[in-house]
Amino acid sequence: MFTGIVTDVGSIWSLKQSGDLRVEIKTSYDLSTVDLGASVACNGICLTVVEKTKDCFSVDVSAESVSLTNVDSWTKGALINLERSLKVGDELGGHIVAGHVDGVAQIISINDEGGSTRMTLRAPHSLSRFIAPKGSVALNGTSLTVNEVDGNDFGVNFIPHTKAVTTWKNAKVHDFVNLEIDTLARYVARLKDWN
Repeated sequence: MFTGIVTDVGSIWSLKQSGDLRVEIKTSYDLSTVDLGASVACNGICLTVVEKTKDCFSVDVSAESVSLTNVDSWTKGALINLERSLKVGDELGGHIVAGHVDGVAQIISINDEGGSTRMTLRAPHSLSRFIAPKGSVALNGTSLTVNEVDGNDFGVNFIPHTKAVTTWKNAKVHDFVNLEIDTLARYVARLKDWN
């Protein structure tokens, strides 16, 4: 489990396809405190550490994960948001994030408003019913509050701090980002389907 509070921006060091996709990620984490088998959210995708060096860790990304995420756009040198898994007693600064990406949303507009940046994104139709004003979403592993919803489109705001400590400062219109809907919304919809 994660909170959607990004704690490092890593860079893709290497990608190798052999069965699953092996991705090596350079990080500023003290990897002596990260066990093999630990979970790290990489652009919001919960992945397992399978190898590590002094400043890099490796993860295997299954074909299923590649098909549901923006991993196919990762290239050597690309920056990604990282978050280590939640420990009992940690502060819940964002919202409960599983790291189970539901699909990708596309950025359709970016506008500066005061010191903040408002982005409008388009969600897949199958996921848009789970997105509600003042609800939560995780985008590339970042916990965000939804401002408004219009059909498949929804808006979020980035304060300067969030942009400064994540990859969002580099976001561009037409980028595809990993979308995880709020777990609570998923269960409410499931219960509604039972009625």
